[in-house]
Amino acid sequence: FTEEKLGQAEKTELDAHLENLLSKAECTKLWTEKIMKQTEVLLQPNPNARIEEFVYEKLDRKAPSRMNNPELLGQYMIDAGNEFGPGTAYGNALIKCGETQKRIGTADRELIQTSAINFLTPLRNFIEGDYKTITKERKLLQNKRLDLDAAKTRLKKAKVAEARAASEQEVRITQSEFDRQAEITRLLLEGISSTHAHHLRCLNDFVEAQMTYYAQCYQYMLDLQKQLGSFPSTFLSNNNQSSSTPVQSVSTPSALASASASLPSVSNSVVTSGISELKSSSGSRKARVLYDYDAANSSELSLLADEVITVYSIPGMDSDWLMGERGNQKGKVPITYLELLN
Repeated sequence: FTEEKLGQAEKTELDAHLENLLSKAECTKLWTEKIMKQTEVLLQPNPNARIEEFVYEKLDRKAPSRMNNPELLGQYMIDAGNEFGPGTAYGNALIKCGETQKRIGTADRELIQTSAINFLTPLRNFIEGDYKTITKERKLLQNKRLDLDAAKTRLKKAKVAEARAASEQEVRITQSEFDRQAEITRLLLEGISSTHAHHLRCLNDFVEAQMTYYAQCYQYMLDLQKQLGSFPSTFLSNNNQSSSTPVQSVSTPSALASASASLPSVSNSVVTSGISELKSSSGSRKARVLYDYDAANSSELSLLADEVITVYSIPGMDSDWLMGERGNQKGKVPITYLELLN
């Protein structure tokens, strides 16, 4: 090995196919480790809890069950609601929110458990099992190669016929051992492709577990929103003016949905009220901005709701856009955000 590093001995190179397989195995090991560790961080963001679970796992003992963050928040909300009084609007809402948070916490536990079994365990088994075997056989191959190169060097240096014959015999033996070890290593490395296929199935299981979790959370929050929105009069009678805020926040998604749904109708009314004439002519018109708009790039113009700008069309422009001017600033603006003025 030393002579090889100093350039005094020739090195037997592995064939290109084996080198490619070794490179693929190293790459697989590197990214499997990174994905596995980051998945653990995603499922359990608390580093202290991860260390505790690791220690219990190494001691072959079951970690004590503790409430997770959503469950803890849910319990606090339920306790607070009971303290304030389940008959009051705020107390009742807290209890309902707390129960939902606890359901989300249960779904979170199921996600962690399913992901650990179907995704993390197979990845860990590859790192701690298959790849360790590959590393061991690869090290043996390296030793066999060094033995072969040393035998070749002794053959070159042999002067006497008897020494040459002995060296030739040694080269044949070491070459045979090297070839056999190379074949063993190659067979193990070719199993990396089936490892990828197995990990792909595990990845599908992980995605399905996440999909189930997020679908459950969405359904829980949807049900909670309906429950909280079912008694707005209670909010009003209990909390007077301040009650309007939670009610509005609860209905925000539906408000956004109705706003987005109304955009096409705005677009239609704008088209019927003069857009087509404006596009066919070379003139300009004043338009009032209906909603705030942030420019996506330098070719567009940012807009503020209720401001009045000048708009006109240029040949070849997309049918959904106009050119807008505000003082020295100009750029493309979306038609759906405008109302033409007479």
